[in-house]
Amino acid sequence: MTGPRWGRLRLVGGALVLAVLLWRVGDGPFLQGLRTLDVRTLAAGSALALATTVCCAWRWCLVSRGLGGTLALRHAVAAYYRSQVLNTLLPGGVVGDVERGVRHGLGAVVCERAAGQVVQVGAALVVLGLLPSPLHPSLPALVAVAGSLALVAAVLLRPGADGQATRAARALRTARRHVRDGLGPAWPLVVLASLLAVAGHVATFVVAARAAGSAASPLVLLPLGLLVLLAMAVPFNVAGWGPREGVAAWAFGSAGLGAGTGVSTAVVYGLVVLVASLPGLLVLAVDGLRGRPAATVLPRPVRQVPSRG
Repeated sequence: MTGPRWGRLRLVGGALVLAVLLWRVGDGPFLQGLRTLDVRTLAAGSALALATTVCCAWRWCLVSRGLGGTLALRHAVAAYYRSQVLNTLLPGGVVGDVERGVRHGLGAVVCERAAGQVVQVGAALVVLGLLPSPLHPSLPALVAVAGSLALVAAVLLRPGADGQATRAARALRTARRHVRDGLGPAWPLVVLASLLAVAGHVATFVVAARAAGSAASPLVLLPLGLLVLLAMAVPFNVAGWGPREGVAAWAFGSAGLGAGTGVSTAVVYGLVVLVASLPGLLVLAVDGLRGRPAATVLPRPVRQVPSRG
């Protein structure tokens, strides 16, 4: 499927989810989310977003250095804010990551985002196994699916014959090298940075739930927030909107908290994320005034090591 056609399909999928939600719960929960948003919620969300962005930027620096880059943390934070505001404002939700990869190297960006997703899925499975949630009865099936995906990834990334010349083989060898070198000895710090980032996102979700009127305890909201975060990785969305609201409605409804409250929470969360990403506009403005990309990172030359027979 071609790029433009895939992009249109992603937008249509997100729009359909929103249309179904409007049909099932009406526009009340959406308007409620808009009405309940206040300065205190935005301030708390922006502070949490700053801490989360620094953790993600730190993870990116660790992976970049493993691949031979020289990315400084302050440049990584600025680039991450620029990426977030583009992801939030433009359809698809990945434009900022693509732009970040073009400027700073696709390998490091793909590797650090993949590491973050893997840690997030692992954290979600652990929490869903320990705390009551709508998916608790289906947890064995989810673990089986996650394990199968991990097994497939391990098979695909296993060392292969150097004589393979197909495009797929070359791509797999490149991915294997990026995972090996990007994570390397720094993988515990990469996991730590990812866990801190997940904690920041969940804390923002709890803030949004409080603003939307939910009185549920953080222990009740924790698995629901992780479910919503997983839904945000679904590519069918309109600048992040769609699956997030749909899963929030289902999760809150299944937990007895009301589907409408779930939609309102997701709306508040989306608006908080939007406002918290606005410093990225300042980064874009500074880049425009400079008339050049900011701090493009080039990898250091890699010393050739003779292969062993």
